[in-house]
Amino acid sequence: MTTADTDIERHWAAFRRWQSYALLGMSLVLAAAASELTPGAAERRTIAVLVVAALVLQLWWGRVVRRHPGPHPTATAYYAVRWALGFALTWVNEFFAFYASTGYFDADEMIAGRRLRRIGPFACSVSVAGAQAGGMPFHSAGQWVVFAGLLLANNVLLIVVGRLAQQEEERSRARATTIEALQQALDENAALHAQLLVQAREAGIADERRRLAAEIHDTLAQGLTGIIAQLQVVANAPDPAAAHTHLNRAADLARHSLGEARRSVQNLAPVGLAHDTLPQALRETVDRWGERAGVRAEFTLTGTAEDLHAEVSATLLRIAQEALSNTSKHASASRVGVTLSFMDDEVALDVRDDGKGFDPLTPPERTGTGGFGLDGMRARAERIAGSLSVESEPGYGTAVSARVPLVRHD
Repeated sequence: MTTADTDIERHWAAFRRWQSYALLGMSLVLAAAASELTPGAAERRTIAVLVVAALVLQLWWGRVVRRHPGPHPTATAYYAVRWALGFALTWVNEFFAFYASTGYFDADEMIAGRRLRRIGPFACSVSVAGAQAGGMPFHSAGQWVVFAGLLLANNVLLIVVGRLAQQEEERSRARATTIEALQQALDENAALHAQLLVQAREAGIADERRRLAAEIHDTLAQGLTGIIAQLQVVANAPDPAAAHTHLNRAADLARHSLGEARRSVQNLAPVGLAHDTLPQALRETVDRWGERAGVRAEFTLTGTAEDLHAEVSATLLRIAQEALSNTSKHASASRVGVTLSFMDDEVALDVRDDGKGFDPLTPPERTGTGGFGLDGMRARAERIAGSLSVESEPGYGTAVSARVPLVRHD
């Protein structure tokens, strides 16, 4: 129940409590003001006795109703006695019809039984119609005709008002039912929302685990692979100067991999993007990879470079690193080209080599290296609403192309 409904109910309860006193007092004031209508002392004494009886009855009922609210036989008896007092007062002075009309307002709360509940307001309308017809008793046939017409009009009005009140009560019940249903739906939605939050949290944890696994693969695994390659060259190098050069490269790779590992744990962008733009980081990555692998590697930038969102830049750099790592492990290429293209609404990264190629329709053999390969690169691109395609043919090299939306830095 809303605050407005509570206020209305409280005001209506106060009205029902004080209506009899108010209408009796108003009737008495009007009768006293028009005292010429009751010139006899006998009539005044009768009014005084009846008014005192009405007050005593009302005071008694005020105590009873607090202990026994609602329709019951005692309330019905009270209603009948009050009607009798109202009728008698109206017989003496028609202004007391206001007091007699009290029965219009509380018949439902007083009278037990649906049939008797209809009789109560009709009985009150007799007193009201009699007062409207000029007061009782009637002294001519014309008064009886007027009384009959007024009695009919009063009861038609009671029926119309009662029907409207019933319709409003039904609408109120329907609104209450709707509000209750909405509240239940809100509670269910709150529970569903909490469940979705738990599921989203679990999905976020799983996604973060996959991201960290990919980060470790792209950083530590690639770095360690490069270190192993350099150390293998050292083991087979007869020239101390050449061995020293490869040892320095291995040390640089170790330091770089350590920095990448720290960045991955802190969920930051790749080390190459800490101070450089994506084109600069790609150029440095390609040059460093070509030097380590002993392969001619070139980087090309097309279009006007823009400052990309950090997630877009990190994704493209990781894809390039993974593609170069795959090339060094599988392609046996002599030349590699990396192209970064800025277009109107997307950014494209193409990595091409002239290696031995493979059949994209043939699933690659499982290895124990735990690599992410093409699936990892495709997952990275799709995570930022991009796509990744692979073109390759045995003996004719491989082309990996990633396209992602051009999302500028905030």
